[in-house]
Amino acid sequence: MEEQQHRPAFWWVIGLTLVLLITAIDLFLDFSTGVHLFHIVVESLVLAVLAAISAAMWRKRGRRIEELDHEVRSLDHQVQQLGVEVSRWRAENEELMRGLGVAIDEQFERWGLSGAEAEVALLLLKGLSLKEVAMVRSTSERTSRDQARAVYKKSDLAGRSELSAFFLEDLLLPPSRQDAA
Repeated sequence: MEEQQHRPAFWWVIGLTLVLLITAIDLFLDFSTGVHLFHIVVESLVLAVLAAISAAMWRKRGRRIEELDHEVRSLDHQVQQLGVEVSRWRAENEELMRGLGVAIDEQFERWGLSGAEAEVALLLLKGLSLKEVAMVRSTSERTSRDQARAVYKKSDLAGRSELSAFFLEDLLLPPSRQDAA
């Protein structure tokens, strides 16, 4: 979105630079053919103004590119830090996650979910939209929606939020309430 806002300015810079070059060529041709000195002075002034404006616009564009490059490097660093944090979290909680995965699979079996329904339910638990579920599973969105409805019906849950709450509610209790539970 932000790049689209700068696109017209880029074309102004290009257009101004082209006018600058054409004016320079015209001035050179005028000078070599013996045009009046006043005409050459006026075109020289126009050329100088165009050159100054063009240089300023190119500098501004260069600064913007540097800013964006800095922003990209900063975001890249943040992504790397998050990757390290996610890896650490997964390593620390690997056994718990494996146990949770087994518990979720067992609950899906108790509900009598088919393999496709269990896969849809798991993707919904991971936060995917029905459209994303359909893309991941190479099915239509309607098929994913129908399978999600079957999950909710078989589990006797009202929807995605209740499905998530069923598995996560007790995991997300504050430490003092977990001890009491």
